[in-house]
Amino acid sequence: PAGGFGTMLRLLRLLLLLLLLPPPGSPEPPGLTPLSPGAPPQAPDLLYADGLRAYAAGAWAPAVALLREALRSQAALGRARRDCGAHCAAEPGAALPAVLLDAPGPDSGPGPAQGAWERLLLRGVLRRAECLTQCGAQKLGPGGAARLRVGSAIRDAFRRREPYNYLQRAYYQLKKLDLAAAAAHTFFVANPTHLQMREDMAKYRRMSRVRPQSFRDLETPPYWAAYDTGLELLGHQEAGLAVPKLEEALQESLAQMESCRAGCEGPEEQQREEEEEEGAGRQGGLYEAIAAHWIQVLQCRQRCVGDTATRPGRSFPVPDFIPSQLKRLHEAYAQVGNLSQAVENILSVLLFYPEDEAAKKALNQYQAQLGEPRPGLRPREDIQRFVLRSLGEKRQLYYAMEHLGATFEDPDPWTPAAFIPEALREKLREDQEKRPWDQQPPQPKPLTHWKDVLLLEGVTLTQDARQLNGSERAVLDGLLTPAECGLLLQLAKDAAEAGARSGYRGRRSPHTPHERFEGLTVLKAAQLARAGAVGSQGAKLLLEASERVRTLTQAYFSPERPLHLSFTHLVCRSAIEGEQEQRMDLSHPVHADNCVLDPDTGECWREPPAYTYRDYSGVLYLNDDFQGGDLFFTEPNALTVKAQVRPRCGRLVAFSSGGENPHGVWAVTRGRRCSLALWHTWAPEHREQEWTEAKELLQEPEEEEEMPSRDPAPEPPSRRLQRVQDKAGKPPRVREEL
Repeated sequence: PAGGFGTMLRLLRLLLLLLLLPPPGSPEPPGLTPLSPGAPPQAPDLLYADGLRAYAAGAWAPAVALLREALRSQAALGRARRDCGAHCAAEPGAALPAVLLDAPGPDSGPGPAQGAWERLLLRGVLRRAECLTQCGAQKLGPGGAARLRVGSAIRDAFRRREPYNYLQRAYYQLKKLDLAAAAAHTFFVANPTHLQMREDMAKYRRMSRVRPQSFRDLETPPYWAAYDTGLELLGHQEAGLAVPKLEEALQESLAQMESCRAGCEGPEEQQREEEEEEGAGRQGGLYEAIAAHWIQVLQCRQRCVGDTATRPGRSFPVPDFIPSQLKRLHEAYAQVGNLSQAVENILSVLLFYPEDEAAKKALNQYQAQLGEPRPGLRPREDIQRFVLRSLGEKRQLYYAMEHLGATFEDPDPWTPAAFIPEALREKLREDQEKRPWDQQPPQPKPLTHWKDVLLLEGVTLTQDARQLNGSERAVLDGLLTPAECGLLLQLAKDAAEAGARSGYRGRRSPHTPHERFEGLTVLKAAQLARAGAVGSQGAKLLLEASERVRTLTQAYFSPERPLHLSFTHLVCRSAIEGEQEQRMDLSHPVHADNCVLDPDTGECWREPPAYTYRDYSGVLYLNDDFQGGDLFFTEPNALTVKAQVRPRCGRLVAFSSGGENPHGVWAVTRGRRCSLALWHTWAPEHREQEWTEAKELLQEPEEEEEMPSRDPAPEPPSRRLQRVQDKAGKPPRVREEL
């Protein structure tokens, strides 16, 4: 009976959402607008699970309704927590005694009023709990946030924007192409290495009924757009226009951090703590439990610094995000002549780095230009609050590290050494100095001339940019011996026979129906080697060859600025017999690697679905026993061929990834063409994490337990339906493609 009642509730919820859908033939509201504005949010995890079941059953309209409502409820839940947290923090009766929130000193004792702190603290906690409970019930309905608790798996799915992956497919089936493109774009921004979605995005761009303005991000916080616009305007010496954008970016960044911190006090953090202690048993009494949960909250709050500074789809935060914004602001205010505001911002920078020589020099310069002393000029109040609060939390966390065995990774490089207990400083210093190869590949020493590398590696320069009729292009031979080419070809063959065609699953090429396409990533190769499906020698050579290419590319094009591998892909294209007569298409159409090429105008737009962070590209060929398949460079019109390169074993074609190097591949009309495709970036946050994971995997002793295979990129709805653990079971697989 209980199970039947639960099923009835889900059916009623589904019928209610269906009634909220617009009638057939009515225009769809723009974007993913709320279906029931003002209504209390429902459980996002249950809505998401029901949406996936509807998706699996091909019920596209109900799937859209449920997934949209899940997104709306998840967003409303976050807003309610933020608003309730701010409201209750401002309530006089619910305020926690500030004097009790600092870490105890080494000599601190009970004091004259022993036990008074306990009454003050617990009374404040009870009043804050009462306030939050009442506020949550008012905004979220009976039960408040605890009723809408979401598990970690579902939180991760929303963080990865997976609902938009399913939404784009459902909208496509409903012929809502503009909304499908918006959902696809939103997912792709957060998952830029998702190969299937990249293909889908390219298809949407080729559809005449999809408007260019449909490719918009429905989730990215607005401060990133303001931040990028402000930096661009400042770079163009338009400081007057840059100032409001930079101010907006800073204020929105701080607001986003507050929203993130509010989530740290939700029931999920308590649930995470319980999950970590599951099986070990909770130890200690009341105060140990309070301390353990408070440490969890503080750790989460400190992580918000990195979360706010990390762009969607990127692995690493922008370094010193808040201080760097203040530096840009003081420069912009100085350029427009507003020296008072420039002083405020440079004083704010000095709160983070009191000994920063450049900041002190700028401050002296501004004060000299102002002439008379201005005692009223102080650091920004919002930054003072931010720094003081952060330092207070760090002090408590370092105390917990020293005395309670807690762990803490400080997200900020500006933390004063005095805040770190002496007993911990040496260990932290050692950890920072350790840069193991497994974690961060060491950069080679700068070379005086690229020829030193070529002689060292036994490589010859066959064609330079002048001979290739372009800029930042080169052909180099001798990177691989015939035996090494053979080893990598065998690796590709063994991996294909093992059924591990990572990237494009060994089906027909995404670019032409006349070829089959097989791809193998470095991590998949390492996993297969560990499983014994391929030889470990070939998997290790794949890593070594990619590092050779990176070293040469950096030495030739960027000797003063380190390049990092961004993505490595062993790719084979095979002509399909019987489908080559009168063939008119290309194996790979003309394109650029970090921008969207528009042949009609000759422009190349550096925006998704292009991998905008790529700076240099390379193709290392493994064989030449096939017909066709030559690489060629064109004019920006994608028609006029400027240069052509014939593949051969050990030949590298390296070039910059921008619109100055449009390129394509002639059709492979017979045989199998294999090469190693590599992309490099100046941005360390886009360094290929799979590369270091693969190296670590291949270095592990063989007798150790085999690591489970895992695909680093979530599969789209057309390949695998996300398994959602809930009381109603798991949805079936879906095997359809866009």
